[in-house]
Formats: sequence, C-alpha cells, structure tokens
Amino acid sequence: MSKILIVDDDKMMNDALSRAIKRTGHDVTCRDNLKEGLEEAYRNSYDVVYLDVRMPDGDGLENLPKFKAAPSKPEIIIITGYANSRGAELAIKSGAWDYVKKPSSIKEMTLPLLRVLQYRQNKIESKQPVALNLDGIICSSPSMKGCLDVVARAACCDANVLITGETGTGKELFAWAIHNNSARAHRNFVVVDCTVLPETLVESLLFGHERGAFTGANQAKEGLIKQADGGTVFLDEVGELPLTVQKRFLRVLQERHFRPVGGKLEVHSDFRLIAATNRDLDRMVAEHNFRKDLIFRLRSLHIHLPSLIERKEDTRELLTYYMAKMCENNGIAIKGFSPEFVEALTAYEWPGNVRELINTLESVISEALDAPILFPYHLPMHIRIKVKQASLGDKPAPNKPPKILKPEPSPAPLPSLKDYRETGLASLEKEYLEKLMSATQSRIKEACKLSGLSRSRLYGLMKKYNVSRFGKL
Repeated sequence: MSKILIVDDDKMMNDALSRAIKRTGHDVTCRDNLKEGLEEAYRNSYDVVYLDVRMPDGDGLENLPKFKAAPSKPEIIIITGYANSRGAELAIKSGAWDYVKKPSSIKEMTLPLLRVLQYRQNKIESKQPVALNLDGIICSSPSMKGCLDVVARAACCDANVLITGETGTGKELFAWAIHNNSARAHRNFVVVDCTVLPETLVESLLFGHERGAFTGANQAKEGLIKQADGGTVFLDEVGELPLTVQKRFLRVLQERHFRPVGGKLEVHSDFRLIAATNRDLDRMVAEHNFRKDLIFRLRSLHIHLPSLIERKEDTRELLTYYMAKMCENNGIAIKGFSPEFVEALTAYEWPGNVRELINTLESVISEALDAPILFPYHLPMHIRIKVKQASLGDKPAPNKPPKILKPEPSPAPLPSLKDYRETGLASLEKEYLEKLMSATQSRIKEACKLSGLSRSRLYGLMKKYNVSRFGKL
C-alpha cells in the first residue's frame, strides 16, 4: 500500500480523487493549502503528491521543488484548472512526473498514479548504494544531491554528459568526479578549453596532423582526441566551439573515427565525452550559432549545477572545508569565525559562485594571518557594502558623483488667479507664434490663413512677445 498526499483547495476534487485512490488500495491524505501540505509532506512519508497550482497561500509550481525535497522524495503530479504550455514546461523542468489538466475524468487523473507507482517500485528495487569518490565536491543541499544522483548514473555508463551552470559553479570538478568514478578512471582525462582554441589550428589540436600538413608542421603530432583513447575528453565551454568544427566533431562522436589533418588513414579513439558550458545552447541554436544535432549528442545525460545563492545551505560546509585547507597550505593554525562572518557569507549573492567564495577566503586569510577569529570586517570591502545594503533593504547606489545638497529657496508668494491665468496664456501664445513662423517658413500671408488672424493682429502679437519672422527679436 502506498501513501498519497493531495494538496488542493477544491474540496469536491479532493473527495472524488480520494475515493478513487482508496478503491485501488492506497492511503490518502488531503490538505487544502500549501503551508499545511508542506508540513504534512515533511512530517510523514509519502510516495506521491498531487499538487494544485493556484492555491490560497501561493503557487504550487513555485513550491514544487520543496515538495520534491521532502524526506521521502515523493513524485509530484501537478493538477491545474489553468493548464498552459508554459506551466507544463516549468513543471517538467522542476521534476514533476506529470502535468494534468482539470477537470478530467477520474480515470485520467488516476492513470499517472498507476504509472508513477510502478516506476517508483522499480527504482527502489534496482537502486543499489554507490560509494562515490567526491574529492573536492562539498554539498548537502537537496539540489546538489540531485546532481550527485546523475553523477552516480553517469559513472555506470559511457553516455555523453552535458554539464551546465554559471561560471564558478564547479563544472570541471563534476566532470572529474564522473571520470574518477567510472571504469575509465585509470586512463587519461583530457581537458579541451574551447575558449582558447585558435580557429586556424583547432582541427589540428583536436584531431592531430601529419608531417607537412601545413606550414610549420615539421613532424606528425597526436591530437587531444587520440590522447583520450580509453579515457575521457572534457570539452570545457563547448559553446565556444567554432561552427566549422562542430559538423566534423559530430561525426567523430558518432563513429569514434577521424582523420588527422593531412592524413590519409582514419584513426580510432575510444573516448567518453563530457562537455560543459555556461551559455544557453538552445538559444544559440535558435540564433544559428550552434548545431541542434550536436546538442542531442552532447545531452544524453544532463547535469545543471545551481548557483551558490540557490544552495545557501552549503555555505558553512564550504567555508569550513576550504578554510581548513587554506590554513594547512599556509602553515597557520585553523581559524574560527564569528556567527556574523558566516551570516555575511550566506547573505552575499556570489555572482562568481564557489570560485568567487574560494578567492574571497584566500583574500581573507592573507588579510587576517594573525587573527584567530574571523569577523565581517576581514571581508573585502565590496562584499561588506553589498551585505550591509541588502540588510537595510537599499538598492546599490549608482556610480554617480555625490549630489550636493543646496538650501531650498523660500517659496515665492502665490499670485492671484487672474495674474496666474494671464501669465500662462502669454506663454502659450508666444509658443504658438514661434511654431507658426516655423511651420509657414515665416510667410505672413500663409501664417494669417493658417492662424485665422489678420495681418495687423498677427504683427501686433509678434511684437508683444518679441517673436520675429526670422527668430526672436
């Protein structure tokens, strides 16, 4: 018997769905708001959660990751009366099992439950504990544990892996983890940084060349792909790979054969490919800057690494690990840190992610060599400023010179309504005359016709407001 949680504020739907599920022999609990639903999911163990989108106290889709992260790791079926393609995309990207439109028949509502329970049972039966070598990967947050699950799957097969994420999130570290936990761990791990590949030599560097293939090729040279034979090729920042090379590289991925530049015979290389990028490859495809068929080859398995601000729970653990490592490398005693120091690190947004955190800690160590305890004062000034501004709810000040405050002049006495009206009317009449001269190119006859004024009246007004046919008097 499985345990099902329904989180929906529609009582009729809850009752009908509950009866149908109970008839199949499963236990059902209902909650009519997100707060109580989350509390229930974390208090008890559930296999599946039916989750509505529009709830009285929030959005079910936005809270889907929180339900997924509950201790029993339930599968989520989204149910909504406001189904749309964008919602379906967001639900699936967030890990939902299915996205069901309301109202549907009870059979349509319960069929996903039958399938997901079969899937869950098979997953439990086939799941074997895997002890991973995670040298340098420090994490305990649910989002990162999900990434480690993919590492475990990738280590057991030879499928290509695409690792995405912002700069500094640890993409190369995860690539190493996949390699070190695979059957290829004892062979080469070859890093190819696509950002520094010269376009004129990229094919030679990847595939090698024969002697005399081009000017300066005084001897044959083995390419990086061949060097990874039996091991792993890591294409770092694959989004920078030139379009001219992408087509040829696609064939190499398919056949594992290639011909060195200037060569007559093809060479074989049994390599495993891991690629990484901080760019949106789907957008690059839409802009014709990346091949769609190459993405399909790269993305057999996909790991998206969250930014550090999305995994704040890991900040203290990262701090402890790297601080101990840096103190040991510098031959100094392990430093303690104040609660305020940890709070400041957790509050900062870290645009450079873990890499920026490591660089910051190195700066802190050099700044506070003799200090046994670290305080926010030891942090770089720009971080202290950002954290303080965030705590005050202020937006960062623009890079403008400081504004000099001047004493406000005493308010002028308010004129009478008649004087106020006449002043405004005079301003409007003067503006009209200037525009009239411009529109008619100062031709008086045409100006009279357009304005409806007589020649004498027009001249009188022009004199009154110092408006000349050729500009101001």
